[in-house]
Amino acid sequence: MENTNFTQLCVWPGTVVGQENVAEFELYMLQEFQARVKYLTELKTNPDICKEHGPIEGTGGRNDLFFYVHSDDISSFALPRLQVGIRWWEDVIKYNDNSKHLYPASFVKEHPATW
Repeated sequence: MENTNFTQLCVWPGTVVGQENVAEFELYMLQEFQARVKYLTELKTNPDICKEHGPIEGTGGRNDLFFYVHSDDISSFALPRLQVGIRWWEDVIKYNDNSKHLYPASFVKEHPATW
């Protein structure tokens, strides 16, 4: 990432932006949330896993959006993000859901929890 001031990785489940709309997305986030963000990627989720039976049929395939929030904007973004379902990466993969199985292992390894 070219600017190290974008430090907090966020996940917006079920959200599609597309490469052709990145600039519009970043502008939207600035206008609606007063937060500077940098688009990272979008991933399709893997199926949910049942400990006894493995992957659960009919789950997975949701498009999740990943982006970084500027470190100076994290505190003012923390509450408003909840209204639309944006989650901190750490809450998804470590603290609340432990849902790291939803994403490719290589992505989780490249983006470890930072707190």
